[in-house]
Amino acid sequence: SRINAGNELNPVYRTTEKLSAKGLNSNGIAKITRQLINEVKGGIPENLPSEVIRRFRLMPRQEAFFHIHAPNDLQHLEAAKRRLKFEELFFIQIQLAKQKLINTRLERGVVFEKVGLLFNTFFEKHLPFNLTGAQKRVMKEIRTDVARGYHMNRLLQGDVGSGKTIIAVLSALLAIDNGYQVCLMVPTEILAIQHFESISSLLQPLTEASGLNVKLLTGSSTKRERKIISEELISGAIDLLIGTHALIEPTVQFAKLGLVIIDEQHRFGVEQRASLWKKAILPPHVLVMTATPIPRTLAMTLYGDLDNSVIDELPPGRKPIQTKWKSDAHRIEVFGFVEKEIKNGRQIYIVYPLIEESEAMDYKDLMDGYESIARRFPLPDFRISIVHGKMKAEERRYEMDQFIKGYTHLMVATTVIEVGVNVPNASVMIIESAERFGLSQLHQLRGRVGRGADQSYCILISGNKVSEDARTRLGTMCATNDGFEIAEVDLQLRGPGDISGTQQSGLVNLKLADLARDQQMLSAARELALEILDDDPMLTAPANIPIAMHLEQLKKDRSDWSKIS
Repeated sequence: SRINAGNELNPVYRTTEKLSAKGLNSNGIAKITRQLINEVKGGIPENLPSEVIRRFRLMPRQEAFFHIHAPNDLQHLEAAKRRLKFEELFFIQIQLAKQKLINTRLERGVVFEKVGLLFNTFFEKHLPFNLTGAQKRVMKEIRTDVARGYHMNRLLQGDVGSGKTIIAVLSALLAIDNGYQVCLMVPTEILAIQHFESISSLLQPLTEASGLNVKLLTGSSTKRERKIISEELISGAIDLLIGTHALIEPTVQFAKLGLVIIDEQHRFGVEQRASLWKKAILPPHVLVMTATPIPRTLAMTLYGDLDNSVIDELPPGRKPIQTKWKSDAHRIEVFGFVEKEIKNGRQIYIVYPLIEESEAMDYKDLMDGYESIARRFPLPDFRISIVHGKMKAEERRYEMDQFIKGYTHLMVATTVIEVGVNVPNASVMIIESAERFGLSQLHQLRGRVGRGADQSYCILISGNKVSEDARTRLGTMCATNDGFEIAEVDLQLRGPGDISGTQQSGLVNLKLADLARDQQMLSAARELALEILDDDPMLTAPANIPIAMHLEQLKKDRSDWSKIS
């Protein structure tokens, strides 16, 4: 709303040129709305119990709709906004809490009764390092979940390099020991191959001793490979299948799927995850892993139906990455530092942005950058790999392999290397045009280094002039390595709309509430939802009838994705 010269409040409605030409500018819409408000007086049902309205000092719903459009004064406008925001957040939370209740108390799940031979042998003899306290806590939570006869739906958050893969491996062994199959779905082929290689190598002793069968399925798998995998899956011979979106193809059928592990959850749409559910008789247990820390308020709203585990300790011996921000003018100094690191036996990433809208220009920048790096670091003393999306998959894989095996010193790339690539010897990450990256992307990229025991560095190179927001992003990166702190700043800067793929969630389509600003209100709405469901899980008490009726209405108004983790 805005205040006009006569101190009256006038609502401002969004419109378009076409609508305005037909008289439906903001004033035109306001006139119609005022008329409609008067016509529906008494026809807007209350959807909250009177006790809740009294306790939270909320304006009644009917009044709120009136005063949001035609307020008497600013106080009435604020009270109307507060009421409608609270309602919006409360109904998101009650839906999520109700779904969680169904998952944890009513939805039967497969039971992993025993901690068997594979798990114990691996844990006692082949674990490459001692688990941190945080990893032990998360494992205990998972073991409790899968043994109690209800469906596990758990989100595992852990910063890059915190050791989520070992949790995935132990969870898989738990399922396999109990006679079930496991699938691990990841967003990219490079990551699928890397997971397959690292997990196969970890499980090598068990494969030799007990015939444990781990297979890889990606878009590049040949027809013959697919046929073998399909036969072995149906016969139950495959214990663990690692792959990309190829796992959800209708031809992929399991004999006895008991656990689904999804890495980097936000890369997958709801429908893609749903199709994994259909591949099992009883809903498989679901472990969702992400290295993109999710702010508490967003986790509560996006994943409120999941149990939440956090690995908040880095494995021992890891040194925090030092981050520096340099402008273009300091490039000679940066390259001098790079040369020194290479001479010390280290490897270097140099990453360029690639954004759809400016793709042609970005490729030109990448190739120009590559040429100037090749001039500065010439053969035979220096060897360079280059990886970008226009290359064929096998070329990309070859270039990545050269870097992973230590044959090349520098990797010049677009963000295809963002997720999951593990090269312990790489100690420097240089991010070109860093002001063009979002905060969580910068944090993900930084996590590609710091995987060995050596001191690692991340150097952000920006233009000489940057916007205020970019200044905040780059300053935050230099100030902290804490992913959750970074995620909170990201939420403040960007709003929730495009963090962690929230647009994929039918729930987070907020009209008035703001997850960054209304955190206290969100917490109060969640507590209230849990309290109500604790007393009355099926919402049949007379006082809760308005809530139940409104939930029914919401169900009619949108697709039902409730059975999807």
